[in-house]
Amino acid sequence: MAGRPYARLKSPVRRTRGPLALFSAALASSLLVAIPAAAAPATGAGTVLAKSAASPAGIAKDDLLARLRAVPGLRVVSVKKGRAKGYKDYTLTFTQPVDHRNPRGGTFQQRLTLSHRSVDRPVVLYTSGYFIPEKAWLQEPTYGLDANQLSVEHRFFGASLPKRKDWAKLDIWQEASDEHAIVEALKQVYDGAWIGTGASKGGMTAVYHHRFYPGDLDGVVAYVAPNDAVNADDRVYERFFTTVGTPSCRAALRTVQREALKRRKSLVPRLTALAKREGLTFGRTIGTADRSFELSVLDSAWTFWQYFRQQDCKGIPGEKASDTAIFRWVDKIQTWKQYTDQGIEPYLPYYYQAATQLGWASLSFAHLKGLTRYPGLYQPNSVLPTSLRSRFDGRAMRDVDAWVTRQASRMMFVYGGRDPWSAERFTPKGTDCHVFVDPRANHGASISHLSSRDFAEATDTLRRWARLT
Repeated sequence: MAGRPYARLKSPVRRTRGPLALFSAALASSLLVAIPAAAAPATGAGTVLAKSAASPAGIAKDDLLARLRAVPGLRVVSVKKGRAKGYKDYTLTFTQPVDHRNPRGGTFQQRLTLSHRSVDRPVVLYTSGYFIPEKAWLQEPTYGLDANQLSVEHRFFGASLPKRKDWAKLDIWQEASDEHAIVEALKQVYDGAWIGTGASKGGMTAVYHHRFYPGDLDGVVAYVAPNDAVNADDRVYERFFTTVGTPSCRAALRTVQREALKRRKSLVPRLTALAKREGLTFGRTIGTADRSFELSVLDSAWTFWQYFRQQDCKGIPGEKASDTAIFRWVDKIQTWKQYTDQGIEPYLPYYYQAATQLGWASLSFAHLKGLTRYPGLYQPNSVLPTSLRSRFDGRAMRDVDAWVTRQASRMMFVYGGRDPWSAERFTPKGTDCHVFVDPRANHGASISHLSSRDFAEATDTLRRWARLT
């Protein structure tokens, strides 16, 4: 299941990790690829990307609010000075049908945020695949193109949910249709090109939008977006964990996982005590502290490579480490809170999607043979309440993979060579499609840290899609 929800979100409990969790969930608000709206990178490729943008256009000060209020279904909740210089930030809601196939069957309010630059600049349509970011972040394409940014909260996350949840309406087509409706509505306001983007689950969401509504967007930049086309085939992930990093680091991770499980009798009571101190529970989702403990240990190696670096290998406890050292290391890497009711419940929509359509990475853990207690634990149904456990349907991912491979155009994928989620990638072969890999990057891969040649190709392509050449 792999580490936290695909993440790049900043979770209310702490960032989510691992495949289970994006396939670990992370919060959109703190995407590593995101550039804080208030500041630009001081040096390096990111600065070049920023300088390549056209001169800033003025903010439409007088009529934008009126134009937004005139859009059917759109409500302006608040307006304030932007955190980024030259921007104004709007909090919005947009009325969506719970079921786009039955528009009369009820509605909900989908939350949006708009970082407005100018009506004649490009618009970057961003989603984390989870919640709306807690703070306004300009994503890399937004900053590089001097663009407007419209951020969309995924249906069933945060405040963007119906009063009565019909979980069957949480699928990739319904969310793509949400975004299609938003784009159609806001094209009445903005005249420039539209670029879709997101990272991890957000990158996947941008891909699905483009697959179902290819006429909406002038281009898509998907960062570290997994492509689990055949859910039962995890050989690519297994190979990743036999080659990533150095042999000594891989061995150290196997050792600390074995030691943690060998010391279950002394470490699970520590987890139980921590949960009691912090008001954490297990009964509504994962079931018990022991199951939570085992899943956290299984996820720790995935999360290590997803977010940490080769130089962090020196901090991995060895066979002779104390129980305290091992317990603290797992908490640092994985966070014990991840697989508690309080850590899981904000991400139930993700786990439901993984269990039904998105798929998950399931590893063999041959090095832990004889130390685990719960066969089949490493999959999303393990953390869902009984009422939400579902049968997986692989047709959606096979369809998306086939479309991206054979028919897609104007798509860009950016991956990290040391990121587990980047191991199983999209491979587009259509018109004007590009795949870039930074061999040193993990789940924070970005255009700005690509090689000079790839950086130039990526930025030129993005500017061309945005009609800024």
